[in-house]
Amino acid sequence: QVQLVESGGGLVQAGGSLRLSCAASGRSLVGYYLGWFRQSPGKEREFVAALRWPGGLTNHADSVKGRFTMSRDIAKNMVYLEMISLKPEDTAVYYCAAILRAFTSNWPISEYDYDDWGQGTQVTVSS
Repeated sequence: QVQLVESGGGLVQAGGSLRLSCAASGRSLVGYYLGWFRQSPGKEREFVAALRWPGGLTNHADSVKGRFTMSRDIAKNMVYLEMISLKPEDTAVYYCAAILRAFTSNWPISEYDYDDWGQGTQVTVSS
């Protein structure tokens, strides 16, 4: 099991930027997918981005492509979500998640694909 702790959320004006961090611990991440999801009140948890560890190949949801970038720091066992040009509709609790499974062309983009979750960090974008 991987323990995940998110940080970096906050209140930002539309057009602003934030960087979320996720610290992973508990076991080696080799062979893992790390993912970012978000959930707004009354909505289902939504895929944002995923990354293969340690290679760093990423997959981003169409809704955030060009604005959000997922990355990792292998030495620190951290993943990040750099968010720019934020919009009010990006307001949500953002979660970090992890799953150990074979790397294929079928990326894990459903919340049900992931076993381990962080507690979430709130991002609020004001208009």
